[in-house]
Amino acid sequence: MPVRSAGILLYRHGGAGGLELWIAHMGGPFWAGKQAHSWSLPKGEYQPDEDPLVAARREFTEEIGTPPPAVEYISLGEFRQPSGKLITVFAAETDFQPGRIVSNTFPLEWPKGSGTIQDFPEIDDARWVSEAEARNKLVKGQLPILDALVKALLQRQDHP
Repeated sequence: MPVRSAGILLYRHGGAGGLELWIAHMGGPFWAGKQAHSWSLPKGEYQPDEDPLVAARREFTEEIGTPPPAVEYISLGEFRQPSGKLITVFAAETDFQPGRIVSNTFPLEWPKGSGTIQDFPEIDDARWVSEAEARNKLVKGQLPILDALVKALLQRQDHP
């Protein structure tokens, strides 16, 4: 059975009317100093008997340090990642502005082979970026999620 994650993709329409997305830079030494294809939507694993939206809200809170906005969420569906993991994604339009980003941490032996275990934040940055920036920053496996959001927004415009 594949590993399942649930996540939230927040969006807003920027000053010039362009689409902006709330994404997060992955923490830890592997991602340090990298910008291209090293960002993700806030997400995390959940159990098969757990409601995916409840899990997505919990994981967002753990990774960002602030609960997700209390707004209406739409389901964008499930997306298979190159690793085989399935991500269930929910999206919402909001002008989310947290005071600060405080992520939970994970232990990792670093440097590898040193025997020293260090704690690293799961997320070390999060911010609003344009759609074009998101296409460069998001890990490649999550680009279909962005495409699904754009498609859903276009369908809403066609059928108000």
